Amino acid sequence: MVVGHKDNIEKVKFEGPAVKGATMKALISPQDGWEGYVMRYFELEVDGYSPRHTHPWPHINYIISGEGSLHLDGKDYDLRAGSYAYVPSDKLHQFSNTGRGEFKFICIVPEEGHK
Repeated sequence: MVVGHKDNIEKVKFEGPAVKGATMKALISPQDGWEGYVMRYFELEVDGYSPRHTHPWPHINYIISGEGSLHLDGKDYDLRAGSYAYVPSDKLHQFSNTGRGEFKFICIVPEEGHK
């Protein structure tokens, strides 16, 4: 059993020309007993974005707060608190903050998708 709070987990900041203002915290993983999956918490600063990329695993996402967009396979989708999205394997995708505050969401990936 795992019970915790996101404020007690170290934040990882993503760096590079393809990403802006993005951080991640791994909330629950195989280290905690959830075999095969990782639940991650992301924050995108105002005007922030994740890299536009593909990978061979799917992931599911749930928007906690803020406003943003998901570019998925050539189309842009508006997201806000309560929105959810399934990103299939090998589909080009990117999350962007389009609001005035932080954009926060949960992303669950298979273990091999957490690096």
